[in-house]
Amino acid sequence: MRAVVQRVLSAKVEVEGRIVSEIGPGLCVLVGVFDGDTDVDSEYMCRKILNMRLFMDDNKGRAWDQSVMQKKYEVLLVSQFTLYGFLQRNRPDFHLAMPPQKARTFYQTFVENVGKAFDPAKVKDGVFGVMMNVHLVNDGPVTMLLDSRKKASDMATEPIGEERSGRSNLENDGA
Repeated sequence: MRAVVQRVLSAKVEVEGRIVSEIGPGLCVLVGVFDGDTDVDSEYMCRKILNMRLFMDDNKGRAWDQSVMQKKYEVLLVSQFTLYGFLQRNRPDFHLAMPPQKARTFYQTFVENVGKAFDPAKVKDGVFGVMMNVHLVNDGPVTMLLDSRKKASDMATEPIGEERSGRSNLENDGA
């Protein structure tokens, strides 16, 4: 799984001009599902998203000290298969993304598990498989990348999709 985690003051998802989800302060998370993802990937992402210390501890005046759960903020999850797209040429290729029917079930279970681990009332999501407009006010801006199949040190030094030995990193990461 891949996620783009953004600390936000607010975020909302619109479908056909209608707001389907909306949060105040918290995290807006774009979530991509890889064809080989398992419950282990889902559990890892759930833990990381909910426990990332991206917020100020107002009592101590310390930055990067509290998680979305500690702050009791909200989480907006948005399915985004394009996180597993790459450009070998000019047209994106999405063959590494989980097929839609399988991904729908996997993603929905992920959303439910994030709610169970935190507070279902504070976890919102978009609409799987439709065109959405995502509006957000990025706080900071703070944006973090997560990949359940890569260590943080690998992500910091290796651009996603970069050519290596004639194959993309996506193909070299055990996928």
